[in-house]
Amino acid sequence: MAENSKLRVRTAVLSLILLCSTFSNLNLVPVAEALWLSIPSSGTKCVSEEIQNNVVVLADYYVINEDRPEHTPNVSARVTSPYGNNLHHNENVTHGQFAFTTSEAGNYMACFWLDSHQQQAGTTTLSLDWRIGIAAKDWESVARKEKIEGVELDLRRLEGTVQSIHNNLIYLREREAEMREVSERTNARVAWLSIMSLGVCIVVSVFQLWHLKNYFQKKKLI
Repeated sequence: MAENSKLRVRTAVLSLILLCSTFSNLNLVPVAEALWLSIPSSGTKCVSEEIQNNVVVLADYYVINEDRPEHTPNVSARVTSPYGNNLHHNENVTHGQFAFTTSEAGNYMACFWLDSHQQQAGTTTLSLDWRIGIAAKDWESVARKEKIEGVELDLRRLEGTVQSIHNNLIYLREREAEMREVSERTNARVAWLSIMSLGVCIVVSVFQLWHLKNYFQKKKLI
């Protein structure tokens, strides 16, 4: 009996892993993204990510100077929400981190630039470890707090992943409904504009015929 229970648990775990792997390939599961950005000597380097509402975001960043490893320049960083609200602003640093829970759905943008007095020739590289949703959760703390480990912890992690997939599917469905509504409104406006244009053309044609008829009658051509 115990062996059958273990077999069921293992089967469930394997099924969830396969399901999560499939949806991860479809970009439906928020995952950690480690990015390497080349910061120009002048100007700003930005990255953006479309994130739905009420999602935890964690990120760490640090600067590497490939040309002069012994001299690491300072950078400034700013993170803004889809509506332009500042979520993080840091200046004259070589490393930093930010964390927030999204309150708006849309593109969240992180921008980095060299300080004006440190702009120099060469390449300045910045590493950005961007974690979203389930990838930002500290499972070690969860395991210690709830005293779970092994298969139970894996199941809890997979449960969170499945919930994240479900939330993403709901978000995509809502976005699709919004886009469909916008498309229908646009099509309706185009249809009314076409009808109005056709009506104007008919009125102008009738007026031209009436004017030509009067002109020819005055000239006694007809």
